[in-house]
Amino acid sequence: MIWNRSIPRTTVIPVLAYRNANDAAEWLCKAFDFTIRLRVDTHRVQLNVGEGAVIVRELRPHEIGNPLGLGHSITVRVEDADAHCHRAKNHGARITQEPQTHPYGERQYVAEDLAGHSWTFSQSVADMLPEDWGGTSEHLQ
Repeated sequence: MIWNRSIPRTTVIPVLAYRNANDAAEWLCKAFDFTIRLRVDTHRVQLNVGEGAVIVRELRPHEIGNPLGLGHSITVRVEDADAHCHRAKNHGARITQEPQTHPYGERQYVAEDLAGHSWTFSQSVADMLPEDWGGTSEHLQ
């Protein structure tokens, strides 16, 4: 697997949504001794959590007040996003975003599982410094 400085190196990455991602990140750092890994504008913050990571992002308009508990997802790093997506489709996953390559060096797709939980599967395709695509490095590990 390629190492890309724009995504945490851990395999499984929880993503939690908050009304204000930056306020949530600051609170989590103070309360739980996490550190900020990098920021993406004002809507997403990657946090170091020991040898793991968590990403906080802002709630999307359709998630605010939604009784289904939307506003979270899990990101899993994979070797081949296209092959993984094909397998997921064949096993009944609903693909909500087909594989696409992003400027931050990741090829990702998004699927819903049988209960409607959102999963992002991410393949590193390039080693990108966050500053190369608009992020801001703080404590890269």
